[in-house]
Amino acid sequence: MERAPHVKNLRKSRILVAPLDWGLGHATRCIPIIRELENRGAEVWLAGEGAVESLLKTEFPGLRFVHLDGYRARYGGTAAGLTWQMLLQSGRFLNRIKAEHSWLRKIVKEKSIDGVISDNRYGLYHESIPTVFITHQLQIKSPLGKWSERIIQQKNYRYINHFNECWIPDEEGKENLGGELSHPKKNPVIPLKYIGSLSRFKASQATVQKGHLLVLLSGPEPPRTLLENILTREIAHYAGTATVVRGLPGHDKLIPSTNRIRFYNHLPADQLHHEIMNAEFVIARSGYSTLMDMARMRKKCILIPTPGQPEQEYLAAYWQQKQFAIGLPQKNFNLQKALEQARSFSYKEPVLPPNNRLGEIIDHFLHSLSSR
Repeated sequence: MERAPHVKNLRKSRILVAPLDWGLGHATRCIPIIRELENRGAEVWLAGEGAVESLLKTEFPGLRFVHLDGYRARYGGTAAGLTWQMLLQSGRFLNRIKAEHSWLRKIVKEKSIDGVISDNRYGLYHESIPTVFITHQLQIKSPLGKWSERIIQQKNYRYINHFNECWIPDEEGKENLGGELSHPKKNPVIPLKYIGSLSRFKASQATVQKGHLLVLLSGPEPPRTLLENILTREIAHYAGTATVVRGLPGHDKLIPSTNRIRFYNHLPADQLHHEIMNAEFVIARSGYSTLMDMARMRKKCILIPTPGQPEQEYLAAYWQQKQFAIGLPQKNFNLQKALEQARSFSYKEPVLPPNNRLGEIIDHFLHSLSSR
C-alpha cells in the first residue's frame, strides 16, 4: 500500500500578538496588523491585561486571549517626578522582561505558537520560532542629554537584536511622522522594515461641525488624570460643543454629560471614527499612535505632550515644525488662547501613501513560518 504524502502543517499559522501596556497606543496600532493577519488566514492569539485586554477584546471578541502581566508603569505628576519614577522602576522593568521571556517559552510550548509579534515588549523573543519587534523609537529621547541617549540606544538595541526582525510604523523617506526617533543615524543589526504608518481608521467624507472639539485622553497615571482635570475645567467655560473620550476602557465610573459636553470612558472604533471626523479640532497627547491616527484622518490637532516625557515633547515640537499640528505645554494651558492660535495656524497635511507594504511584509512573515 502506498504511503500518504507527509503534510507539514494541517492548521493555520498561530500568531501571538502582544502590545505594551503603557497607555493604549501600542494596542490600537496593533489593530491593523491583527486585521491583516486575519485576512491572510492566520490564527491570531492576543496577550495582555487590564485596559489593553478590554480594548482588544472589544475590537476582536472572537479571538483567543491569554493573560500576560503588564509593565504597569507609573509616571510622576511633574517632569522631574517622571524621570525619578522611571529610574525607580527600572529594576522592576528588567525583571518584567525576564519574566515575560520565561512566560513566552511556556506559552509557545503549551499553545503551539508559530510566531510572535511584540509591540515594545522586550522579553517576547524566542530561539525556535520567528519573532518580530515593533517600535517607532530606535532613538529614545532622554531628559539627561545626548550622552545618555547613546547609552540607552545601546541597551535598546541589545534587546531588539534578540528578535528576527524589527518593524517600524513609519514611512522610510524624508516625509515621515517620527523624525529622528524612527530614523536614527545608527540602526540595530537585525533587518529593519518600515511598514508605513499604522491606524485602525480611514479618512472619509464628513461634514466638520464648526466649534466642535474632540478631547482624547490617554496614557499612564497620574498624568492622564491631571490633564483630564485641566481640560474639564477649561471646557466648562467653552461656548461650543465637545466630546471627551477619557481613555478608560472597562472603567465603571463616568463623568456626567451635559447638552454641550459629552463624556465617554471609551468608544468603539466606529463611533470614535465618527467623532474624529466631525471635530473641528482634536486635543490630545502627542503619543505616536495618536499622531498616526490623526495623520491618517487629516485632522487639525492641538497637542499637549506629557510633561517630562521626552518622546512626546520631541514629537509635538517636530510636528509643529512640519506644520502638521500645534504643540502647547500643559502648564498654564488656556483653551481659548489655544483655539485662537489653532485657527490662525497654517496647517499642512502629512503626505501618507496607501499602506500596501504592511500586507506584503505580513505575507513574507507568514511565508517564513510555512517554510520552516
